[in-house]
Amino acid sequence: MPSPGFVPILTILTILNTPTLIIHNVNPTVERLEEISTTELGEGPHWDVETQSLYFVDLFGQAIHRYVPATRQHTKAVLDTFTVLTEADYRNSLTGDRLIQGPKRSGKNLISLILPVRGQKDRFVVSVNRTLVIVTWDGVSDIVTNVEKIIEVDTETELISNRFNDGKCDPSGRIWAGTIGEDPTNINIAGSLFSIEYGRAVQHLRQIQISNGLAWNEQLQKMYYIDSFTRSVYEFDFDIINGRIYNGQTIFNLTNHNIEGFPDGMTIDVDGNLWVAVFSGYRVIKIDPRQPETLLATIPIPAKQISSVAFGGPNLDELYVTSGTFTTDGEVLYPPEHGGTYRVTGLNTRGYPGVSAVL
Repeated sequence: MPSPGFVPILTILTILNTPTLIIHNVNPTVERLEEISTTELGEGPHWDVETQSLYFVDLFGQAIHRYVPATRQHTKAVLDTFTVLTEADYRNSLTGDRLIQGPKRSGKNLISLILPVRGQKDRFVVSVNRTLVIVTWDGVSDIVTNVEKIIEVDTETELISNRFNDGKCDPSGRIWAGTIGEDPTNINIAGSLFSIEYGRAVQHLRQIQISNGLAWNEQLQKMYYIDSFTRSVYEFDFDIINGRIYNGQTIFNLTNHNIEGFPDGMTIDVDGNLWVAVFSGYRVIKIDPRQPETLLATIPIPAKQISSVAFGGPNLDELYVTSGTFTTDGEVLYPPEHGGTYRVTGLNTRGYPGVSAVL
């Protein structure tokens, strides 16, 4: 008998009263991982093959999380005890310190991504507002033991309220991460998409509303990208040697398929298909990027704010799905369904592990 966390797909369809489910050769099971505490806004799931662990963050909860499926162990560390100095702070600092450890100043440390550092045990790249830092964390303790600043972006006066949003590494280990403005719901196009390597940030796209999902194809010739408020998934030609993107075009728009919500986080499977989280949409969708506007499957999830997805598990055939209770319209979403972390199995495909950052 399934555990209480398992939700039969037809039950979900009945509860949500969603359109007809479109799935080819797929019989999925959706399970809420009850041992993981709910999140205000879960983001950035990353499957680490070496430790067989799922890492993710709670953006508004200021926390980094780790989940080990084999033992069902869930741990987290809250990053609310330090302040990362901006360049303006540094110029005005009498001490010259680029990081203040200790008493926290006002404002939250908004954490949107976590990436293991390749070859460096217990070290992770983490975003704190619009700064990337390296934290040292054993994956068990409720605090980190060291924080080092890597780089700060959007340093212009009119952009200092920006923050990082989604980010991950391309197959070479180069970090890609985007920013959003302080109020992206107010037709704010202050965000950008950056790549970061050798301590230097390169701006590839600007005038972005909500920089979000990223994925690369197996041939390393295409990069897929989401700007959520356009409700679109984009494809770019990709030069992995030089870290450049060209010839952007729309390959899928939610409006054309009467899908409510906004595309958010994204991953790719070994068949070359994209799996896209739909924020405010109670679902994950599967699309074929080689055939524009081709919807292959819809997987309903019993949480409204579906934020991101990542394949994981020993065989990389389990899709982990993050969600949140956060809303922008005052709607109250109650845990544990909303804000839960989910695992979807029976998808008849596999994905790729997360790529660690090369620094």
